[in-house]
Amino acid sequence: MINHLEGVDLVDWSSMGHAYGPAHEVPLWLEQMASPDPDVRERAFSSFYSAAHHQGDVYSCTAASLPFLLALADDPQVPDRAPVIRLLLSIGGAALDCAPDGVYYSPSGHASTPHADVVPLMRERVEDFVRHATDPDPQVRRAAVPALGLFLDDADRAFALLRERLAAESGTVERLLVIETAATLTRRLPAALGPVTTWLATLATDPALDADIRLAALVHRAACAPEAIDDGLVPTAIDLLQQLTAEPEPQGEDEDEGEDEGDDDARPADCGRCTCADVAAAPAPNQGVPPQLAAVFADLDRHGRVHAPTTELLTTLHQVLDTRLPERTALITAQLRSPDRATRYDAIKMAKALIGSWRGDHSALVRLLADCLLPQDPYTAAEAAETLGRLPAALAEPARDALAALVETHRAAHGPTVWATPHPLLRRAHQEAVTALARLGDERALPALLAALDTDADTWRAVQVAGRLPQASGELLPRLSRRLADADFSQDWYWSDACALVAALRRLGDPAAVPALTTALTTAVRQEQWRGAAAALSALARFGTDATSALETVRPLADAEDLDLRLAAAEALWALERDPADSVPRLTALLDTHKQQDAADVLGRIGAPAAAALPRLRQILRAGHDGTRLHAAAAIFDIGGPAEAGIVLPVLLEVWDNNDSTAHHVLECLRRMGPAAAPALPRIRAELARARRSGGSFGSIESDEALQRTGLAVIDQLT
Repeated sequence: MINHLEGVDLVDWSSMGHAYGPAHEVPLWLEQMASPDPDVRERAFSSFYSAAHHQGDVYSCTAASLPFLLALADDPQVPDRAPVIRLLLSIGGAALDCAPDGVYYSPSGHASTPHADVVPLMRERVEDFVRHATDPDPQVRRAAVPALGLFLDDADRAFALLRERLAAESGTVERLLVIETAATLTRRLPAALGPVTTWLATLATDPALDADIRLAALVHRAACAPEAIDDGLVPTAIDLLQQLTAEPEPQGEDEDEGEDEGDDDARPADCGRCTCADVAAAPAPNQGVPPQLAAVFADLDRHGRVHAPTTELLTTLHQVLDTRLPERTALITAQLRSPDRATRYDAIKMAKALIGSWRGDHSALVRLLADCLLPQDPYTAAEAAETLGRLPAALAEPARDALAALVETHRAAHGPTVWATPHPLLRRAHQEAVTALARLGDERALPALLAALDTDADTWRAVQVAGRLPQASGELLPRLSRRLADADFSQDWYWSDACALVAALRRLGDPAAVPALTTALTTAVRQEQWRGAAAALSALARFGTDATSALETVRPLADAEDLDLRLAAAEALWALERDPADSVPRLTALLDTHKQQDAADVLGRIGAPAAAALPRLRQILRAGHDGTRLHAAAAIFDIGGPAEAGIVLPVLLEVWDNNDSTAHHVLECLRRMGPAAAPALPRIRAELARARRSGGSFGSIESDEALQRTGLAVIDQLT
């Protein structure tokens, strides 16, 4: 047996670090990667990726691991050579992407450039990868082929090897990977660009070749030469995609969908390049992890799945098309209409990305998402329903009846307890459809929500959307209040049931919730759950003078040491009794704390009676950073009125120019300014003319849609 770790003791691992501390565990992980036990191997790879290659980082211990990983990859007796090779290429690719002056620091604080050691070693050992690319094991070949585009510096030889691999491979995934690697080669070695693009053009138009090769060649040629894209690209891609997809399976109208709702057969197969685990089954109950958090991790796992072998290829095509929205919409339309379930499923994520990044009329795509709500395909229906549920109500509106139809079909076929069905795929599909319907304010979601609130089956999902049905407050409020009375306030607030219940009662907007919220406030204070107390205070403030019965509980908290609690109490005092003589001094004092932005917002809502705060707000306007200046400017106008427009408007526009994510807040202030906002019209029109949604990575579809509505309202009132 080869000693893969020969020399490992000569490496000073303790002097190195990874994402979570000293790197002394790395030799053990390397040893376990060759274990005969697959569970041990899986844990070893997971640990290495998590710590020594965290989010693609390359540490000194990562570089020091390369000789041992190369030895593992070179031994046919190692059980999992393909994952080893994928790890090597992930490290090598990250090192190639690292900036020339990228520096990492060891735990002792010494600077190093480990990526500088990785790339030369990978190039020195490139013949290993050339050999692996012809290995009898297709998994090994698949893992190794990308190295030909990344580390072989002879462009002619690399191109010749890739042509040989294309002729030798019969699997769809392998052939697509060869063509993708050829495109990668052109980006690294410009000398390969001409020969590769000519070859790709020939492949794309050769009717004797399979459609998968032609589609891959078409897409990657466009990626290599985007200046050559013409109007025929997308229609040709759609035609080739249609040639690749199978005809739909026949389905009888009386098919019993309840038999296989939890089976793997009810979901499309993975493409072969996806290595993530199947999480179709419901999470294990109560292992100390809040169900909301477990659901987040399940969502992340699903997000990483790829089901159709053409998905990564089509993702590349969307990236190449970029701003060509009509063409991208046409492509996604073809994907969502495909008879192939895997293609339809993966298209849902692409539709969500397009709608989330670009403005426009997406109603046609929303209707196609609604067409995916098929009861006989719960796996795809759940993904479509979740995507629709995350859209603002105005955008999801075209799917309302389809969501309701799916919910009713489930109830008719499986009974009123389908929310808690033991079949995990059906359960997720039904719950996602119900919650999406509730977010539209549709009362047809109510029976399922009541059933959830009357049991302990995924009640947290129902609580999250219960506040969207204020018309059903008479039935929802007593149930929510009872649960809030029994909630555990000692849990981490963000993930606690109490947090969601307080938010739901606040959103319902029924003053009958005041007693329950007052009791919750008292409980939170008693348990020193300050975040919970602040949330309860904000909810009480929502009811204004209808919540005056809570004043005795609220007032002492306005002098609390915790600033979040003190701010929430000061805001609640104003909302409940409208006494500026008491509220304004408290809020003005908070302008000298880290809560100054929130305090300024409340002072602005008080308006003219908060005039005593103007001198301090003007100081912030002159000396604060952009965020505080923005909030101070808005408050100054709301308090001082049109007379303050001359100093407020320039600040609003300056901050907006400096930080795109402030657009909606600025526009809301401009709307309140009325005619005084007229000089901002050109900037508002320029914003609304943008095709890409505002706010960058910190924005959301909902905030951008609100921004557009506010911008149009300002233009309407000024013109």
